[in-house]
Amino acid sequence: MTPPPCPITGEPARRLVQWVSAKLLVELWHRILQVDVRPSFAGTTRFGLWESPTGLYFFDPMLEGDASFYNAFYRVLDDAEPRGLTGRLRRLATALGLPSRNTPRAEFRLAANHLSPGDSVLDVGCGPGVFRHLVPGGRYTGLDPHFGADPGQPWASPETLSEHLRSGARAYDVVSAFQVLEHVARPVAFLSEMAQAVRPGGTVIVGVPHVPSAATRIPNYLVNALPHHLTWWTAEALRAIAARVGLVDAQVETIPWSELDNFIYWMARCSPVKCQQRHYAHRWSWHASALLGLGGALAIQCLRRAPPINDEGVGLLLVARKPGG
Repeated sequence: MTPPPCPITGEPARRLVQWVSAKLLVELWHRILQVDVRPSFAGTTRFGLWESPTGLYFFDPMLEGDASFYNAFYRVLDDAEPRGLTGRLRRLATALGLPSRNTPRAEFRLAANHLSPGDSVLDVGCGPGVFRHLVPGGRYTGLDPHFGADPGQPWASPETLSEHLRSGARAYDVVSAFQVLEHVARPVAFLSEMAQAVRPGGTVIVGVPHVPSAATRIPNYLVNALPHHLTWWTAEALRAIAARVGLVDAQVETIPWSELDNFIYWMARCSPVKCQQRHYAHRWSWHASALLGLGGALAIQCLRRAPPINDEGVGLLLVARKPGG
């Protein structure tokens, strides 16, 4: 068996973490979110979860969710009627007064520390555009071809980054992408386009999920799986991809837990099974453990208990500069 190349460096993966059954993922997506991922999987029967020399975890083959997948996925999140387990939990969370996904996350506040008044900001994969509320001066443009980019809003555009670059020369002061890089099959090409969109001397900011983390310890944690997340990141991997596309002065910050993300921490803590070597398996003890973690997290979240400050956090934030300027 020949290890696949790291999507950042091209070096062979250093180890196989596990094989993941496509049938299991199809069933999980259907039962939990009522989303059909079979078109995105294109007949693939299993995926390898590999670790690269940079510590990056990546699935092989790296199959991105198609437009129908994201339309269905975000329809579940936004629909007023509960659909599937996630829809019902969202309605319950709303009734209990818990934060919604329109609540600013901690990574937005961290990123805002690197902005200056008057900066022009391009936010790639902007979703509902929550980050715009933290941009001083309001010079904000959001891109998102899947959801949240309402053409009726002056700040929003339903374009991909590639389409946006083709429409003319771009010279933003800051280009950001929060929880986007892990969704793309060609992360180097994506970050290169971000670098093209920023002016010389400008700033590129990227927020990603990381490994090890609470999310990687929850058994069968669906949000971290194909076709949604294709990669799990480390600080070394972020520095490597920044260097690969020519960005300099790269620094990596730990994203602390926020009111919106605390649920993940408590779900991992309350789950009797803590994943380390394997992350996805059809085991009834794993399914039961995830449900116990879910119930425990919901109860603790109602008490507004925060994770410890010195915890490993919810993700990593890369801040780097384009040379020149």
